[in-house]
Amino acid sequence: MTDMHEGATPKRPKLHPIRMQKTPAHLNGAAELEKLCFSSPWSASSLELLTNDGIGVGYLLTVPAAPGSEPSVAAYGGMLITVDEGQITNIAVHPDHRRKGYGAAITRALLRHAKDVRLDSVSLEVRASNTPALKLYESLGFVQVGRRPRYYTKPTEDALILRKEWEV
Repeated sequence: MTDMHEGATPKRPKLHPIRMQKTPAHLNGAAELEKLCFSSPWSASSLELLTNDGIGVGYLLTVPAAPGSEPSVAAYGGMLITVDEGQITNIAVHPDHRRKGYGAAITRALLRHAKDVRLDSVSLEVRASNTPALKLYESLGFVQVGRRPRYYTKPTEDALILRKEWEV
């Protein structure tokens, strides 16, 4: 017997992002996701920055793959750290896994890390037309603090600069 009434949607399982490690499965998986999601993707070697404590941090979510093979990276996000501020570099979610809370789980993991290491703020750039991402970031407490004209290419588009700060 279930507690759900007829027509109710089942709850999504809780997502638990894991720290990105300097392993081929993590770095190559995130690099493949970069190629799929972005017009100017980071390479696996560039993504290594996100595995160096004090410089950057990355989190990812994996999904089971074929028996006997490594799980595949379904979503990942990274943040570079400078003194007391975090800069979210990318949040990428495989198209097959969008609208399932993966991007929110990754972003929350990065924000938890920022609080744990006592950063004063976290900022990011987002395409002005990326309405789903903007709604997510605003729901997590980010506010727009600026605009970078023609920041993105392929296609050319403005970036909105968002920031989230904590009281210290």
